[in-house]
Amino acid sequence: MKNKTNYTKSFTIRLMGQIIAFTIIYTFFLALAYFILRQICNTIIWQPYDYTYQLLSRIGNNWYYIAAIWLVGLIVIIFLCLKKNLYYIDAIIEASSLLVEDNDEQIKLPSILYEIETKMNQIKKTARKNQQLAKENERRKDELVVYLAHDIKTPLTSMIGYLSLLNEIDDMPKKQQQKYLHIALEKSYRLEELVNELFDITRFNSKTIILEKEEINLTLMLEQVIDGFYPVLKERNQSIKLNSTEKIIIEADSDKLARVFNNIINNAINYSKKESDITITINKKEAAVIVKIKNLGKKIPEDKLNKIFEKFYRLDSSRQTKTGGTGLGLAIAKEIVELHHGQISATSDETATEFTIILPIK
Repeated sequence: MKNKTNYTKSFTIRLMGQIIAFTIIYTFFLALAYFILRQICNTIIWQPYDYTYQLLSRIGNNWYYIAAIWLVGLIVIIFLCLKKNLYYIDAIIEASSLLVEDNDEQIKLPSILYEIETKMNQIKKTARKNQQLAKENERRKDELVVYLAHDIKTPLTSMIGYLSLLNEIDDMPKKQQQKYLHIALEKSYRLEELVNELFDITRFNSKTIILEKEEINLTLMLEQVIDGFYPVLKERNQSIKLNSTEKIIIEADSDKLARVFNNIINNAINYSKKESDITITINKKEAAVIVKIKNLGKKIPEDKLNKIFEKFYRLDSSRQTKTGGTGLGLAIAKEIVELHHGQISATSDETATEFTIILPIK
């Protein structure tokens, strides 16, 4: 908006400058002509009935004739200046149609409109990039939906098979019953994960995230989020260590922020070494709070590290692994953090990966 205003002011100032400059020059020469005319009328001896003398005398002795001539000249000046600048406006309007064309053709405008030409080409380039990104996201989304639809059938078929056996065989040994029930329960958990992933895709593409801020105890909220991962951590023989020097109160949407930490901690668990600890550190710095979530594991390559916050990007592209999710968890986390006017980033080396979240206190 600021650039647009600057261009508008520059264009308007240029037009007014032209009109004022031409008016001053025109007025100067008209005054000079009037002065010369008066001198001619006073120095040359004319015949009484000379029509040229009568005309020049009348003009020279009546200022309103000069005013009328000046006004006509001013109208001509304004018309010519507007005509030239309207040509520039026509050129901008014609060039604007190229903004929506799906090609790499550069927009060309008269040299005087170089700033606007540069801005329009930047807009077109950005629009093209966003369009390509939208197509790529749509392709990834469709691909994920197909994968999920296929994956949902697998645990569902398995559940139906084992439950059918339990239903058909009345005298099945108790140990075998427990085994089949355990398998059916595991498949139902997997089915729940897949359905939640499918809902994530639908929610992310169907509505904008709206915040409902309130004062929350960030330290207490993180403790509650960590408690929710107890069964998974116990199975992997892991733990999460929370380091916080004080109770920190911030103004935020507690549900949305909990989702951020859920997504990042879940990511840290999936990509960490078994039997290794995950460390969460909270520090207060001036008017912001910094939360660092660190897990031990393989290094994330630099090219992938720059993409992990993109929609539908999966670090592990295989649907056969539990880490191959929808690729929405970190994208949603990034959107929520930025809606809180915060920042989120990640670093990774040979031994660990660390996510850093910076949130304003108010």
